[in-house]
Amino acid sequence: MPRPRSLSPDRLAAAALAVLDRDGLAALSMRAVAAELGMSTMALYRYVRDREELELLVVELVLAGVDTAPPPAGLPWRERIEVLVRRMRDTLSAHPSVVPLTVSHRHHSLGVLRWSETVLTVLAGAGFEGGRRVVALRALIAYVNGALQLEHLGALSGAGTAAISDLPADEFPLMAATARDARRVDAEREFFGGLAVLLRGLE
Repeated sequence: MPRPRSLSPDRLAAAALAVLDRDGLAALSMRAVAAELGMSTMALYRYVRDREELELLVVELVLAGVDTAPPPAGLPWRERIEVLVRRMRDTLSAHPSVVPLTVSHRHHSLGVLRWSETVLTVLAGAGFEGGRRVVALRALIAYVNGALQLEHLGALSGAGTAAISDLPADEFPLMAATARDARRVDAEREFFGGLAVLLRGLE
């Protein structure tokens, strides 16, 4: 296959993102991205060292769309955190297969680092210090990533909820009843209801 005349980092990342969005994280490989670009796998190595570097390019491309500016200072700290979490969720919801990559590349992704720095600024302003601030940041990152994956891999509106609601009532009475209630809970209520519980706990 001929080598493209120009292959920018954004074009590389966009090709990898197309593979992720279409086929999921397990399908991401140098070979798959090369095929997406219409080039040989060996030619792709002229632009990136390995899959890890390719993953980081994807994370940066996606998170470039997240507004990391501090929310209005006049808002209570919990509302400011919710604004930041909503920004991240809105961006990642469009590309759920990227969510695990934001965790594995959290230490050198500028997108993750800038968002985390703004979250820490809000937490520090609310009086969080030392280990308490560490736990609060990690809890928020864990919640965002876990809740997004659960929403896309095990949505309340999916077949799993229906299956659980049909479990034998004598063996799983609360699971079955809760699954039936879950059918009336939409993704927005589930996500931000859980976030509210977490923020109250942190406070």
